[in-house]
Amino acid sequence: MKAVCVYCGSSFGVNPAHSEAAKAFGRALVAANLGLVYGGGKVGLMGVIADTVMAEGGRAIGVIPELLVNKEVGHGGLSELHVVPDMHHRKKMMADLSDAFVALPGGAGTLEELFEVYTWAQLGYHHKPIGVLNIDGFYDPLIALLKHTVSEGFMQQKYFDLLQIDNDPAALITKIAHYHAPAQDKWADMRESV
Repeated sequence: MKAVCVYCGSSFGVNPAHSEAAKAFGRALVAANLGLVYGGGKVGLMGVIADTVMAEGGRAIGVIPELLVNKEVGHGGLSELHVVPDMHHRKKMMADLSDAFVALPGGAGTLEELFEVYTWAQLGYHHKPIGVLNIDGFYDPLIALLKHTVSEGFMQQKYFDLLQIDNDPAALITKIAHYHAPAQDKWADMRESV
């Protein structure tokens, strides 16, 4: 594993623990000799983690769409900043450059990016680990909802288990570094249940 794609907010949120967690995760990435791939902004948690990685002597690669360069204030102090035409190109390039995915706190964009790679993993489009950094219970409601989808029969437990969840940055990096994708075929599973 060489690089981790981090999805997180372009805002700071109201809880200072989220910025501290972004710093801690950035330091943990550098300590594990892992590069950062992220959305390329210099604002909010995005800027916090990128600044931390760069300050610690790590490698930070940003990918930002043309439309958002000014809105998210594209980060000029990165190892690399790729400006792409749109969100589809952004997400594809971020996925291609990464060996794992981790969601820190964020809003709709963070959730959308997390769920896209999570769905891809369920369908077998990739076998990369997916982590959720659950600081101060930020993701507890989402975790509860996903467990509810399992209990209601809309998702099997093994697909919930694809997510590596922890509230400690270094522990989460250890989990994703030791992750082995299970052999699975969602469509075979569905044929067997019919």
